[in-house]
Amino acid sequence: VEEGPDIETDFNNFTALNFPKNHPARELQDTFFLNARDEQGERKVLRTHTSPVQVRTMLKQKPPIRMICMGRTFRKDSDATHTPMFHQIEGLVIDESTHFGHMKWCLEEFCKAFFEVDDVKMRFRASHFPFTEPSMEVDIDAAAIGKPGRWLEILGSGMVHPKVIAMCGLDPEKYQGWAFGMGLDRITMLKYGIPDLRDMFSADMRWLRHYGF
Repeated sequence: VEEGPDIETDFNNFTALNFPKNHPARELQDTFFLNARDEQGERKVLRTHTSPVQVRTMLKQKPPIRMICMGRTFRKDSDATHTPMFHQIEGLVIDESTHFGHMKWCLEEFCKAFFEVDDVKMRFRASHFPFTEPSMEVDIDAAAIGKPGRWLEILGSGMVHPKVIAMCGLDPEKYQGWAFGMGLDRITMLKYGIPDLRDMFSADMRWLRHYGF
């Protein structure tokens, strides 16, 4: 289990994760920038995901790496399914022989445990993230929460991009890996049928008692 700071450098939050300079995530409408600057003169940010913890882990450890992290993240977004501060959980595996099948098994086991079911139908849809290639969005059959026939998107995943491995000081010709990340608040909404994410931060005791938290 690894941790990282809420305030991150541009390198850890964007550059090391293969975000190009003109990527929309680097714009003011998406990211909270601070006046403080890092050693390269780039403005520091409130981390937009927990992926910088993956970077920090690869920079300080030699493979094999088996890592999971949880923490607060921040983006300029606010509606029924988005809040300016939310929580993510993600995992990373780096070694010489791991592959996509290992990741699929790991995510299936997680979903069965989290939704407390013996079996769960999942589908992996091709997607794009700067830090993974190939990248996959993962959906589950909502039968896991008593709503069969609907697909629910729960997380993003993929094989770690060779550029990310190299940026973190490892040899992409020797090492490969996979990673996944999900919104902890979002999957909690799915499990308990919570309609509005903002209610989680309202400090309403009636709401807490209703859901049994």
